Amino acid sequence: MARFISITLESHGVQCIARLLDDAAPRTAAAVWDALPLSGQVYHAKYARNEIYALLPVFAPKSPGSENTTITPIPGDLCWFSFSDDDLANPGYGYAEGQGAANESAVVDLALFYGRNNLLINGDQGWVPGNVFATVVVGLDAMAAAAQDLWMGGVRGETLTFARAEQP
Repeated sequence: MARFISITLESHGVQCIARLLDDAAPRTAAAVWDALPLSGQVYHAKYARNEIYALLPVFAPKSPGSENTTITPIPGDLCWFSFSDDDLANPGYGYAEGQGAANESAVVDLALFYGRNNLLINGDQGWVPGNVFATVVVGLDAMAAAAQDLWMGGVRGETLTFARAEQP
């Protein structure tokens, strides 16, 4: 039976629904599902292009490891990334000292890709493959418009929430 999650930009009042990829990424899908709901400050990617994400304290008892990885996510992909504090320590990334999950010793980055031509490469670390664990099935156009508004208008005060959802 398919499982679904909602992804919401709280202040914008925009939501999309994604189907978990239990067959392709069972460990990652289970780790996310078991921890829901999850919320955090939203960020918009600098390098990867059409991506919004939240940095969350590690929430799974064990990392899922690599599965169903990509470096070229497509519109509607939801990806899991694991980072240590050293991975995010470069001040060029803009994560202020002492602010939320970005200051943890390790974080999980849950990301939604809303447009084409994404490439997961980091100037400091090289390729950064992500686990594709879900795909948006409803509401991507509205979410993409809101994400583009975040890119142009800024992300301050906006929260990205992941929660369990009914089948659309």
